[in-house]
Amino acid sequence: MPRHQTPNAPPATVAALPPAPPDLATTWRAILARDRESDGRFVFAVVTTGVYCRPSCPARRPLRRNVRCFPDPAAAEAAGFRACLRCRPGDQRPDPARRLAEAAREVLDRHLDERVTLARLASEVGVTPWHLQRTFKQVFGQSPQSYANARRVERVKRALREEKDVTTAIFEAGFGSASQLYSQAGARLGMTPGAWRRGGRGARVRFATAASPVGRVLVAATERGVCAVLLGADDAEVEAALRRELPEAQIEQGGADLRAWVREVLRRAAGRPPRRELPLDTPATDFQRRVWEALAAIPRGESRTYGAVAAGIGRPGAARAVAAACAANRLAVVVPCHRVLPAAGGVGGYRWGADRKSALLAAEEPEERPAAGVNASARRGAG
Repeated sequence: MPRHQTPNAPPATVAALPPAPPDLATTWRAILARDRESDGRFVFAVVTTGVYCRPSCPARRPLRRNVRCFPDPAAAEAAGFRACLRCRPGDQRPDPARRLAEAAREVLDRHLDERVTLARLASEVGVTPWHLQRTFKQVFGQSPQSYANARRVERVKRALREEKDVTTAIFEAGFGSASQLYSQAGARLGMTPGAWRRGGRGARVRFATAASPVGRVLVAATERGVCAVLLGADDAEVEAALRRELPEAQIEQGGADLRAWVREVLRRAAGRPPRRELPLDTPATDFQRRVWEALAAIPRGESRTYGAVAAGIGRPGAARAVAAACAANRLAVVVPCHRVLPAAGGVGGYRWGADRKSALLAAEEPEERPAAGVNASARRGAG
């Protein structure tokens, strides 16, 4: 043993070890997504400017080769970088709104098997019910009750996939009765729990096809509402797509009551404003449902980026998940995922083809009207 080291003394180098710098390979995606949930976990610096920022900084993104990551502001400043004046990364205190919402969510997660009122939840986290409701929805994009119900429905789905009987699944998930679940299942499961467990087997689906400005359109419906609107080059293509979507269902053509729904779908495919609401019956996760509701709220003739939709539902940084929810949409033009565009430009991907997406967007653009005293040929230019 060295003479200068006592038997119980720890090695002198242990306390002096600095925090390990974050790996850029794992943090670069958070930087590109401006992920607010990564704030406080690391900062990134740009060698060409000498500035370090939060992951969520709204400034333009640098080249990857010019980025260095640090575990905290102190490490970045020790390396000679200065704090960004825009995002102020030196102030890494937790967001009080997120801290409150996270605390409430933890309470709900612990008590999914019982009913937690808003008043009780607010008392648990020490704020008023009004303030909690407002903050929770601001952070997570839904109310505490909607969050708890969504978690319970997910429990039912897992139990049914494990071949448990419906009654056991309902009560193990925390629903007090079958009727309470069925009121939620219509929007979240798209069918009754028993049908969900059977993969849709036994469901009766009727369909009709028609010509539209973007090719053949197929409208399919169950007894509860429209379950699919598919686009393709011909009837054979869209019918085959329907059978792939619903392989266990009883599928048949016809039904006079479909005509009004087909006319409404054709109206929207032509870029015209909706005339009537369509009853819908399609399965969706809670996240997909929130995305699709946000898409339906985009005004005709306008568009949003995937990032803007993610921020609008309280999930900034989830742009890729929004894109996945758009790709899972099987209600073409009814849930207008064609109105969502990539931030980098262009029309981006579309389940039924980029050309159709461009055509749908062009059809929805407001017609340009000539100014007073100027005829159309003059507006287009002479010759």
